Amino acid sequence: MDADRRSDPRALYGLQVTVAGAGLAGCALGLAAGVSRMHVAPAAAHRLDVGGARFTYPAANAAAVTLFALAALAVAVLFASLRGAWRQLRAHRRLVHALPVAGPLPDHPAVRVVDVAAPLAFCAGWLHPRIYVSTETLNRLSERELRAVLAHEQHHRARRDPLRLAVGRVLSQALFFLPVLRALHERYGDVAELTADAAALEATGGAPRPLASAMLAIAATPAGEVVGISPARVDALLGHRPVWRMPWLLLVAAIITIAAYVALAWRTDAIASAQTSLNLPIASSQPCLLILALVPILVCIAAAAPRRPGPRFSGRLSGRGRKFAHDRAEVMSS
Repeated sequence: MDADRRSDPRALYGLQVTVAGAGLAGCALGLAAGVSRMHVAPAAAHRLDVGGARFTYPAANAAAVTLFALAALAVAVLFASLRGAWRQLRAHRRLVHALPVAGPLPDHPAVRVVDVAAPLAFCAGWLHPRIYVSTETLNRLSERELRAVLAHEQHHRARRDPLRLAVGRVLSQALFFLPVLRALHERYGDVAELTADAAALEATGGAPRPLASAMLAIAATPAGEVVGISPARVDALLGHRPVWRMPWLLLVAAIITIAAYVALAWRTDAIASAQTSLNLPIASSQPCLLILALVPILVCIAAAAPRRPGPRFSGRLSGRGRKFAHDRAEVMSS
């Protein structure tokens, strides 16, 4: 991939979706093969008596065990995909409903003004994204700076970058065994910002000063620090072309991983043999005893589960503003 294509967000997104699609197709093949090889035959299943309670477990050869392990990985990918998509959908809906919209921006009907005492400007929405700016942003920026910011966000809106970022984030989380997806997702986010900056420069006649001063005004914290501006964006504004190399090693490793998964699923499917009873695998004929035995284990797992604190937003926000800022951080975080 040449330098121009490495800097094209559409090419990067297409590569990420292609690799992820191949991974999902391989997982679907492994799951289908695992399900097709499980046969119900009560007489062939193994039984084990422990303390008077009878347990059953499948009778399977080594190929079937391998195939079921591949199917379990496919189930984990499916669960992670659904969980990630649900979290993105929930955070997006909470964000949209919690936005304290004051009305459209004069002369810009597609831009919504939110009544928040923090400098914010972002694009949100999937199929029909919209641009949001806070009242504090309008107070801080000059006319040329605001024009640059709106051109930047309009570029995100035209490309539907919020939707692409959400899809890429879910795919990189679900296919956790393909690290190249996360690298491509992060690169897409960087390139999307650089191309949006280029659109902002074009809207202001090629002068970098309005965009640079707007970035500083929005990224400044109450303590006087500047956060959230990537070095690549600064270099691009200074005229230095950012250098990024395709993670060829990760890409080749992903291709080999997917090919090995498909080949192993296809090979083991031909010789796998598994028989189970009508009960669930490793299920007791006395389910009450099994449930009572699992209660202490489940309690310990729930108590030991780490609790991740929610993202924080700097600046002085009202209670409603803090809620919507929290949801925006969850949607936009990578």
